[in-house]
Amino acid sequence: MLKGLALVALIAMPGTALAQAAQCSPPAQIARPDLEGPTAKEPKRILPIGSYTLALSWSPQYCSTARGKGSALQCDGRHGRFGFTLHGLWPDGFGKEWPQYCRAANLVPRQVIRQNLCATPSVQLIQHEWAKHGTCMTTRPERYFNRSRALYQSIRYPDMGALARSKSLTVGQFAQAFARANRGLKPDMLRVTTTRGNWLSEVWLCMDRAMAFTRCPAHQGGAPVKSPLRIAPL
Repeated sequence: MLKGLALVALIAMPGTALAQAAQCSPPAQIARPDLEGPTAKEPKRILPIGSYTLALSWSPQYCSTARGKGSALQCDGRHGRFGFTLHGLWPDGFGKEWPQYCRAANLVPRQVIRQNLCATPSVQLIQHEWAKHGTCMTTRPERYFNRSRALYQSIRYPDMGALARSKSLTVGQFAQAFARANRGLKPDMLRVTTTRGNWLSEVWLCMDRAMAFTRCPAHQGGAPVKSPLRIAPL
């Protein structure tokens, strides 16, 4: 009974912005990203935009992996300590397919990369998001990243430290806590993705064409609401 009451208290906690980057400072020298474009497995696909997904990654989980440990900018602590980072703003279609790689993408200007490294601490991911998703929304990378960064900065978070310490958290309970931290957001307007072992990986926020929260379509995926959820500590 006490455990249940404690979990209810966690879910009811007000939101906080502290699960974003803490004291982020981009490096003086920024690497040049590689150009990206469509491939046989990831073809160019021009479709009308029906909705959007704002994808947020839980950095402590990523940094616990072998791949993450090789990402110095995000994971070595010298440039900041990251909680939720911005994976990207994705245009969706009206069905299960989405537009991608809509036009050839030049390199994102270094100044634009620098402006966004505290939200998306990966030079190559910034280039990838512009090439795959941004080119389907605008012809100018700064417009795409200004919009996605503004949405990212508007999100508030529950007490991730307390939730990480919970021994009986479910995906549905986490979704309730996340929704309560953001006005207008309901649990069915987000999806939670997990890694093997039920560790929190990402939160996907579903948005309509006006970029207001909306109910996620059934095909959006995500972990079942009754699944147990573990959260790597910040």
